[in-house]
Amino acid sequence: MDRILEIIGELRKAGREEFRVTTPVPQPYGAVDPEHLRVELAAGAAAHLVVLHTKAATSSLDVELAEGAQFELTELFLGETFCTTNVRQGARSRCRMTTVLLAGANVGCTVDLTGADAENSLGGTFLVGGREHAVVKLRTNHRVADCRSDSTFKGVAGGEAVGEFSGLVYVAQDAQRTDAQQQSRNVLLSDTARITTMPQLEIYADDVKCSHGATVGQMDADAILYMRQRGLSEAQARRLQIEGFVGDIVRRCGVEPLGEAVLELAAEKLEKL
Repeated sequence: MDRILEIIGELRKAGREEFRVTTPVPQPYGAVDPEHLRVELAAGAAAHLVVLHTKAATSSLDVELAEGAQFELTELFLGETFCTTNVRQGARSRCRMTTVLLAGANVGCTVDLTGADAENSLGGTFLVGGREHAVVKLRTNHRVADCRSDSTFKGVAGGEAVGEFSGLVYVAQDAQRTDAQQQSRNVLLSDTARITTMPQLEIYADDVKCSHGATVGQMDADAILYMRQRGLSEAQARRLQIEGFVGDIVRRCGVEPLGEAVLELAAEKLEKL
């Protein structure tokens, strides 16, 4: 965690309560354990915010994107935080979100697409072990026509851990030509771990392209055997397989050294699962 704190410490400070961005030149900002943070991007503005949660505390984040704003949000959970994130997007805005849970956090996220041609992309993962309990609730509201959203959330649970994912894509009656995709993929590392997943679609428009899917399975035994036959230990083979499973999500973190630092921390945790 020290390396992650060091990287975030080198970023511009986002403040403890609110900050507003007006420049079109993207700048990286960082915040550690904010209680209530509000972010506003003016029309055409761009920014990247990294938020690190390390405590067993309650936190909220509200994001408002004006027309044409471009925002990247990375949230890392290393403590049992209870967090709600709300994102409201105007016309032609773009938002790319990455959520990584390496602890039993409870995370709720609501995205409201309120302007035409708005786009939201979310990638997330949780890795839990022991008796940890991770909860992720995602809701994406398509309020108007011609918006796009896609979300992929991956879960890994070992020991006696529990992971829960629920995702809802809501498409209003006037939100024609919506394009919304949602996927939940999960791996169990023990017979006593448990993951429940519930992706949902609630659609009131008739000209849409929407899909969802969910899987919960075990590790690929054949792949592990193949790697062991080539000299890797079982622990090394398991680590490589899980790194391959969640690596694409973790590397979305945006700030160049951050993804590798988070992946290393995740690998350390995997050795204990």
